[in-house]
Amino acid sequence: MEIVVDDLSGPRIIELLDEHVQEMRSITPRESAHALDLEDLRKPGVTVWSVRDGDAVVGVGAIKELDPFHAELKSMRTTSKLKRSGIASLLLEHIITEATARGFTRLSLETGSADFFLPARRLYERFGFTYCAPFADYQPDPNSVHMTKTL
Repeated sequence: MEIVVDDLSGPRIIELLDEHVQEMRSITPRESAHALDLEDLRKPGVTVWSVRDGDAVVGVGAIKELDPFHAELKSMRTTSKLKRSGIASLLLEHIITEATARGFTRLSLETGSADFFLPARRLYERFGFTYCAPFADYQPDPNSVHMTKTL
């Protein structure tokens, strides 16, 4: 497996990200769904990595710069067939390393509060993320939890 910065031009990454956004919108009320679409992921200040297994894109994750010291983890997704296979851990470790190398001292995220998101929350906890108040432009929302990690 290889992790690469993705320019979001290939059909496989576009398909995986579309699957991600569609699933998040099907589970979470529209006003509480904060998944970035393809256009938002292409904006300055956002870096997207894909996990590739040969020609297949099997995972994706991104960071969005909030300020020079604080970034937000976005778009963490593993293909449905490979969920809970270690790809998310591999990618999260890579993103934390990259965020640290870029000089960020804090990495935060928003995820869902529903049981569906429990495996994701447990993953983040294992990597040292702790629960926190809403950050950036987020507001308190019963459908969201916020987590942060000091790098």
